[in-house]
Amino acid sequence: MKLSIVIPVYNEISTIATILGCVRSVDIEKEIILVDDFSSDGTRQLLPSFADDSTKIFFHDRNLGKGAALKTGFSKATGDIVIIQDADLEYDPQQYPKLIQPILDGKADVVYGSRFVTGDYRRVLYFWHMLGNKFLTLLSNMLTNLNLTDMETCYKVFKKEVLDKITIEEYRFGFEPEITAKISKLDIKIYEVGISYSGRGYKEGKKIGWKDGVSALRCIIKYNLLR
Repeated sequence: MKLSIVIPVYNEISTIATILGCVRSVDIEKEIILVDDFSSDGTRQLLPSFADDSTKIFFHDRNLGKGAALKTGFSKATGDIVIIQDADLEYDPQQYPKLIQPILDGKADVVYGSRFVTGDYRRVLYFWHMLGNKFLTLLSNMLTNLNLTDMETCYKVFKKEVLDKITIEEYRFGFEPEITAKISKLDIKIYEVGISYSGRGYKEGKKIGWKDGVSALRCIIKYNLLR
């Protein structure tokens, strides 16, 4: 099976070359899809130099958000399996084999990489972020009747045929609760796999903030109770 790796990119000039090198080093048949969401720090000008037969690059003509970049990337994916990869260095591409294994084994249609159910390393960072994440995951679980431990994780893996059944509506970080609500309504098998996590602080370029938490709360209610 071929793996499509979708990487939304926004102002990642300091990490994009490194993460792309890490992704390319994974020994799996793959295509890499980079979607620049109108970066203003020089990333946009650098990306064309990375293009090759296995790396596709697309550009938004204005800043729309992570969800919009993912929607673009998903529409361009040709692999049998699609995984989301952030352009920073928080998530390690060497985790791909264990993330896709439940799908290869025929056990799963979707796999979430959990930062909280893991025997692997995890950087210690913000308590209130962790608490907010657990609250949003709990509320999402209550309405989807899933028992996920990390709804907000970047590492989400899908059979392409599952993604083809879903229309992404959220432009920003509301994508996470939206996609979780929508897959919960399908007759599919969902697994979790523990992953390592090297989180970054705000001085290192972390972008998500409290407003995104409020938006996630709105999306949990919208896509579970109002649809």
